Amino acid sequence: MQAMIQFPDLSPEIFSISIGGMEFALRWYALAYIVGIVIAWRLAVAALKRPALWPNQTPPMRPEQVEDLLTWIVLGVILGGRLGYVLFYGSGSYLTDPLEILRVWEGGMAFHGGFVGVIVACWIYASRNNIPKLAMADLVAHTVAPGLLLGRLANFVNAELWGRPTDLPWGVAFPGSAAQDCGQALGEFCSRHPSQLYEALMEGLVLGALLLWLAYRRGAFHKPGLILGAFMATYGAARFLVEFVRQPDTQFITPGNPLGLAWQIDGFGLTQGQALSLPMIILGLIFIQRALSKSERLA
Repeated sequence: MQAMIQFPDLSPEIFSISIGGMEFALRWYALAYIVGIVIAWRLAVAALKRPALWPNQTPPMRPEQVEDLLTWIVLGVILGGRLGYVLFYGSGSYLTDPLEILRVWEGGMAFHGGFVGVIVACWIYASRNNIPKLAMADLVAHTVAPGLLLGRLANFVNAELWGRPTDLPWGVAFPGSAAQDCGQALGEFCSRHPSQLYEALMEGLVLGALLLWLAYRRGAFHKPGLILGAFMATYGAARFLVEFVRQPDTQFITPGNPLGLAWQIDGFGLTQGQALSLPMIILGLIFIQRALSKSERLA
């Protein structure tokens, strides 16, 4: 019999209460957002309270400004993440029922859209408050990984965004008919890559450790754009690699395209996640090169 791990008995809800005939529930995914934002807030404040981390001993903004910035970032995440999902992964149902776009509680958020939303929000806030944009981008970027870690763990608890079928011993038998429909059966039950945990490791632990090491051990805040570039390039590379074992969205899978490749040219193809990650990798490397070359000229 094929070795696999049975999905644990986990509920997406932490608890639920009924008030006046209406039921309210706290879900792990919502808690991941909340805790991730709180951790990001504390990391940003801690960095701003250490002038030695910044050029000329001058942080780019005051610690009390972080709370205002967080409001803009939350809006950027929600609006950008939802619109990104609709544009990059949505089906034609949004055209026939545009109000469905507003139903964020039904699921459907895209990281790449949320990333663009955060960039726009930070750009507006920095412009309105005369804050150096690259320095603020570095500040924000070095705080993101804990939220990504928690979000991917919540994806696992929700038994969503699972990977492609596998016969590896750590494959997980996720619940639900969709997860068990592997096409070519690998055994009595279908096991899949726990791609959410791969992403939690690479996008959360590894990326977070790298950014904190750059910020606190390598003086990266003295090279504006370096941490931003490291975040973009490393996240993009991690996501690009995970896409090889992550199950693509169902709208991209057809009988003639079982791998769910969204972009194909002369036999070479990319999933939608890989196509969206490539620009992040390229831009990240450009930011890194510019930050390092500028610091060398000033040395």
